[in-house]
Amino acid sequence: MTKRQCSGEQMAPDTITVAGIEMPSVSPLFLAVVGFHVVVGAVAVIAGIAAMLSKKQPGRHPRFGTVYFWCLSAVFASATLLSVVRWAEDYHLFILGTLSFGTACVGRTARRQRWRGWAKWHITSMGLSYILLLTAFYVDNGHSLPLWRDLPPITYWLIPGAIGIPLIGYGLLRHPLARDLALPRM
Repeated sequence: MTKRQCSGEQMAPDTITVAGIEMPSVSPLFLAVVGFHVVVGAVAVIAGIAAMLSKKQPGRHPRFGTVYFWCLSAVFASATLLSVVRWAEDYHLFILGTLSFGTACVGRTARRQRWRGWAKWHITSMGLSYILLLTAFYVDNGHSLPLWRDLPPITYWLIPGAIGIPLIGYGLLRHPLARDLALPRM
C-alpha cells in the first residue's frame, strides 16, 4: 500500500502500484518497458559491483565490465523511451542517463584504445557512470524505498556521489597504472 493509499488519497485512475511503487501508466507497453528497464538495471548494478571487486586482469573484470556496459546501454535506451513518454516529469532522469552512458563510453574507449593515462580515465569514468546510474535510481525511487523515504529528497542526489567519489579516489591511488596524480591526457 502506498502512502497515498494509507492517507486515504485516491490514486489517479491511470496509475498502478507494483511492488509498492506507483507506476504512472497502466499501458501494457509502458509496463513492459519498465519491466525490461528494471531487469537490465539490476543486472547492470550487480555486474558493476562484480567488475569493481574483481582483480584487474583478464577474465572476470573485463567480462563483468562488458556486461555492465551493455546492460547500461539497454538501461539508457529504455530510459530514453520512458523519458520521452513523460518528458515533463522525467527529463532529469534522461539527463542522468545520458551522463551515465556517456561517461561509461569514455571509460570503455579509454581502455580499449589505450589512451595516454587510460587507467585514470577508465577508473574515473566508469566510477562516475556507476554513481550516476545509482543517483538516477534513487532520485526516481528513493521516496518509495524503506529508510530512503524518510530522508530529504536532496539526499537522493547526493549520497551516491558522497560514497562513490571517495571510492574513485581510492581506486586511483591504489591502481599501479593510475597512481601518478597528474591529470590524464588523451
